[in-house]
Amino acid sequence: MPARQQIARGNPPNCSGQLLPLLGADFKLLGAMGSMGENIAQTFVNLNFNTVIMFDFSKLGIDVNGRTSGKMKVKCPFCHDRRTNKRDKSLSVNLGTGLYHCHYCDTSGKAEDFSNRFKINNTYGYNSGASRVPKSPWGGQVPPPANRVPKKQPTFTSRPIPGTLLVAAKATDEVAPNAPLTPPFAVTQATDAAPPNGAETPDNPDAARDAALHWLMHDRGIPAQAVAYMKISCSQELMPQTGKKENCICFNYFEENELINTKYRDGRKNFKMITGAELIPYNIDGIAGTPQCIITEGEIDLLSFLAIGRTDVVSVPNGAGSNLTWLDRFVETHFEDKEVIFLAVDADEKGRQLQQELLRRLGLERCRIVNFGEGCKDANEHLLKFGADSLAQALEDAPEVPLEDVYTAHDVSDELLAFFNNGFEQGAPTGLTALDNFITFETKRLCVVTGVPGQGKSEFVDEMVLRLCLHHSWKIGYFSPENVPLVYHLRKLFEKVSGKRFSPQCTGPELYRRVQNFMGNNVCHIIPKADFCVDTVLEKARQLVRRKGIRILVIDPYNRMEHQIPPGMSETQYIDNFLDKLTNFAVLNDCLVILVAHPRKMNRDARTGSPDRPTLYDINGSAAFFNKCDFGLVVERMPDVVHIYVEKVKFRNLGQPGMVPLVFNPTNGRYSLCDENPTAGSPEMRVTNVKFNTDCWLPKEEDQELFWEGNE
Repeated sequence: MPARQQIARGNPPNCSGQLLPLLGADFKLLGAMGSMGENIAQTFVNLNFNTVIMFDFSKLGIDVNGRTSGKMKVKCPFCHDRRTNKRDKSLSVNLGTGLYHCHYCDTSGKAEDFSNRFKINNTYGYNSGASRVPKSPWGGQVPPPANRVPKKQPTFTSRPIPGTLLVAAKATDEVAPNAPLTPPFAVTQATDAAPPNGAETPDNPDAARDAALHWLMHDRGIPAQAVAYMKISCSQELMPQTGKKENCICFNYFEENELINTKYRDGRKNFKMITGAELIPYNIDGIAGTPQCIITEGEIDLLSFLAIGRTDVVSVPNGAGSNLTWLDRFVETHFEDKEVIFLAVDADEKGRQLQQELLRRLGLERCRIVNFGEGCKDANEHLLKFGADSLAQALEDAPEVPLEDVYTAHDVSDELLAFFNNGFEQGAPTGLTALDNFITFETKRLCVVTGVPGQGKSEFVDEMVLRLCLHHSWKIGYFSPENVPLVYHLRKLFEKVSGKRFSPQCTGPELYRRVQNFMGNNVCHIIPKADFCVDTVLEKARQLVRRKGIRILVIDPYNRMEHQIPPGMSETQYIDNFLDKLTNFAVLNDCLVILVAHPRKMNRDARTGSPDRPTLYDINGSAAFFNKCDFGLVVERMPDVVHIYVEKVKFRNLGQPGMVPLVFNPTNGRYSLCDENPTAGSPEMRVTNVKFNTDCWLPKEEDQELFWEGNE
């Protein structure tokens, strides 16, 4: 059949050289393109003579394999080269709108539209490519926004509203766009009745229409003007849930006054929509160009807001759920310009999930959450129970969504008043009185400990965290690759807790059992099989927080971790980032993080031959070790005394800089208080009042011991 006759009968011709001559001078450029021009011309014809939207994905390197419509997934040209899985098609492409999004690298955009470079001769029924200006149902023309994303081309031709309108169309004349429907409509008391189904109502269109309208108006409180405004109809439809035709209320979904989809609802609350039709929000035209909008979870809730005079309201097309792909096409055109968005979804679990996803997509800063009050799940229940004025007030009272991580004095008013009345509280002491005079600890803090290798940093940290555990029930998690095998480190901890040497001769079986039980319940070790990088260690520590309730994380030492510095990043930048990760972990998990770090190679004193005492600024790599910590300690071992220098305490209520002399007991690894006189001549006179303690730190009573086991 000649191509001209095929077009006249509504059948697209086959472009085997016969179409281009038919289209005339407008397609000389396509004719010069040979077979590619024939393929493009065929695309124009195959889309049922509607406006053709074509997008040039080739400029972006996106291979759509010659397709021109529908949705597809392809390999992402923006990240494919650096992917390990070369077969993964991570880029979603919408050929109808030109939008694309990669689910791996998060690249998004829109391809260039080149359909309007060509005009098709209207003699043969084609659209010229000019923008269609929709007509407003209230008269005049409403030009679409300049950035309006083209509608997805329907797979069916324009069709009439199904069934019979519940209210005469002339009632829509009483409703002005985006203006109050005044006065508020009377709402009758609801009943338990449902819209009649096919088994209960005779096959009578008028009876079915009257029954559906009665249910909407008298049982759901929806005024006739709102029913007319939304062009709600009724018809008999085959419902897959029952396998037979049922009398249904038809909620008709329009865009630019063109019917796109219909949701059918029968008397048993079964739903179905048109197969293959695009999912769009209900009443999407009602929010075009408005400064505010309301989003509901169902059509009846939308009609409830119409009943109080708000026409700038839409309903999600498919109920509650976190899949909002239908929203993609309307974000820029219908939601980007909104100053306030009211979320009026159901007060149940699915409604909260929908609410969270809408907040994520639309932005917390402009959203308000409508609260329907106790005993009301949604807007319609509130309308029926309290009336139109109350629903309008609930909308008016909808509070702003609190912004995450943003606080004012009002948010911490109780804590601020407590500080005002009682002053700042001290932190957690260790029980070493002289040390507690200079430093007390808090969780959500980072403590850095340094000292020349071999001078007792790890020994002192072990005692400090064990004391915090015993006094305050702060369970401990260690990442200490230098303390392997694990039993070696447990032996040292055992001796500190028991006060005795780790041997059967010094420790009886009962004491051994008690100490082992304490350590088993309060001390954990992180020993990754291969990966010693900071992210792996912190993830394991996070699991210990959840499962064991640790409050202290010890990383000993820094140089035994695997440090993978990314290309282009300096060591200083890497250390800054590393310390930020530790600080964030401490804050988010309410832990005290203790990092042991070695200093650079220190110079030696020419007179004594001893290395100079390091400071936190001497830690190898960066001054950030001092700048970013909350507590800073330096351990220096002299021949007969150990000096603990408190170099930094960030908050004055937790301590102040100073030095504490201690004596190390090699029998049980504990540190004891002492008095030091540096000017004394003999060693016996320099260090005095030493009191070694060999008692077990654990409570003697068995019921007291259970405190450590059960406190998580």
